Amino acid sequence: MEIIARAQSIRISPRKVRLVADSIRNLPLDKALNVLNMTQKRGASVLNTVFESAIGNAINNAKKTKGDLIIKRIEVWDGPAIKRFHASTKGRAHPYKKRSSHIKIILEAKE
Repeated sequence: MEIIARAQSIRISPRKVRLVADSIRNLPLDKALNVLNMTQKRGASVLNTVFESAIGNAINNAKKTKGDLIIKRIEVWDGPAIKRFHASTKGRAHPYKKRSSHIKIILEAKE
């Protein structure tokens, strides 16, 4: 049985979140949570929040225990980007994007 948790339009670049997600992708659930708590990157706190949501979904909705869960998949993809610009010399403008992320964590219960 799959347990899914999502966070959408999180105002952090997907590249920064993927960096943390790749470091915990093949770890057991308990070890992954410990790594997230010790990591000093901003993406770690966002992923930790989504993990806690997924664990809560498994315990409350699917009636599973925390020990029965394994990480099946972590997906991070681009959300909507806010387009802004920096004023430059001679009346010019330099555009940039404030990127956002969509995060999806899928846990699976061991049978």
